[in-house]
Amino acid sequence: MPQPHDTLIGNVPSQIVKSARQQVSAFEGRIAEYNVAVWLHVPGLANLPASLFVTYMDAGKRREIAIDHGQVNTHHKIMLSGIARLPFKLQIEDMQLQLRSAVSFQTLAVEELFVQAAELEASAGHQALA
Repeated sequence: MPQPHDTLIGNVPSQIVKSARQQVSAFEGRIAEYNVAVWLHVPGLANLPASLFVTYMDAGKRREIAIDHGQVNTHHKIMLSGIARLPFKLQIEDMQLQLRSAVSFQTLAVEELFVQAAELEASAGHQALA
């Protein structure tokens, strides 16, 4: 089976990562949720599938979560979006968005990139109002 090709879309600033409210889960430890959307121009992937992943470090281990899957249109463009529900034990660090495709390609143009905490941490909400 061919290996997938992962390409960095962008890094998420640490202040956005830290702004999410942490929820406690009985099965996964703590969870932080983020709204994520990307609009990409990917020459060479027309009519081919692609997937959006979030990768991050937690307790010294690299983890990844699938966000959305779709097909690049005939104009070589794709919009992928969803809620990134990230389980963690210690702290989310080095959060990145990655595009995964079955074939390699030469260039990737990020037309729009949006990442926002689905719910703000209580202290972050007070700062936003100040």
